Amino acid sequence: MIKFLEQIRTPKNDLTTSKKIINSIIIFLLGIGLGTFSKWLDTLAIDDGIWWQHILGILDLGNVFSLLGVWILLAVCISIFSNTPLRAGINVFLFFLGMCVSYHIYSIIFAGFNPMNYMMIWYAVTIISPLLAFVCWYAKGNGIVPFIIKVCIITVMILCSFSIGMWYFDFTSIINTVFFITILVVLYDTPKGSIYSLMTSIVLAYLIRLFI
Repeated sequence: MIKFLEQIRTPKNDLTTSKKIINSIIIFLLGIGLGTFSKWLDTLAIDDGIWWQHILGILDLGNVFSLLGVWILLAVCISIFSNTPLRAGINVFLFFLGMCVSYHIYSIIFAGFNPMNYMMIWYAVTIISPLLAFVCWYAKGNGIVPFIIKVCIITVMILCSFSIGMWYFDFTSIINTVFFITILVVLYDTPKGSIYSLMTSIVLAYLIRLFI
């Protein structure tokens, strides 16, 4: 099995232990920062008279971090750019752990309520995230397996980024489109392979919308 996986994509074990620990700590802190920032934006009452709040209102960051696509994009990037599939699993887990815990604690302490039911969904995502990250790491490999993984990722992003049905295709927002284009860039391998994976994903997304 190990040889089979290494034929798909070869892990790079060129980082020292201290460097691995530092990278994981940085990713964990990134999760904490984004979780805190996300909840802070949720509770912030925008005052257009204050210049920096006016900018936040224009950027609509509060809604950006409520979109599933941004978290999928970040998780995929962390996974793919990790040196090994094991490191991908660890890093993505730490990212979601930091994000969820900081969001939850901020909600309890500063927002005055405990969104336990909502957070249980995200804690469940955090628990399974190492396995998903392990699989996603191989999306940048060679062969049919990476193609299937890429198709799955792109299909999910299509469903998150656009409103589609049997006879229509609609853009939900500019930022969702940006997230989608970014994931295509991250997953890019060759022009031919990228076109095939995109077209297959579009067909699959339509089929999912048709039957689900």
